[in-house]
Amino acid sequence: MKKYYRDFVIRNWQPDDRQIVANIIGSVLAEYSLNWEPEDADRDVLQVEKFYQNVGGEFWVIEKQEKILGTAAYYPISRGNKAVEIRKMYLLPEIRNQGLGKFLLKELENKIIECKFQEIWIETATVLQEAVKLYESSGYYLTTGVETKRCDRIYQKILDTK
Repeated sequence: MKKYYRDFVIRNWQPDDRQIVANIIGSVLAEYSLNWEPEDADRDVLQVEKFYQNVGGEFWVIEKQEKILGTAAYYPISRGNKAVEIRKMYLLPEIRNQGLGKFLLKELENKIIECKFQEIWIETATVLQEAVKLYESSGYYLTTGVETKRCDRIYQKILDTK
């Protein structure tokens, strides 16, 4: 998969990306005073093959001039009806406020619909105000059932797959 948004390239994660991606996610979490949890909430970043690629999910990286600056991913979950969870949607500060988050969310939704899933779930933390605003303005509704310790909000969206 390769997509373009302005001068950004969105492509599938490769094994050589592992440490760079982990550093980016850790950096963004630290910016919001959230902890990097390699043994818990972030173990999927260190095992992308197991948690995404081998189970029908996808993990994307966002590049500009061949430098990775962000991530976005989803994988199937047992919660809900033919559901996925969008995860690891992180952008470094220098590429925010350019419409990239909204573009990525829409591209993820399109791919998820194409794969015949019917629901999307997203867990996040209130402190990630940009993410909260994006999800709420994109038709996601707040619900209950947070499973990740550092998160305090969970959103759901039922897809129109007709």
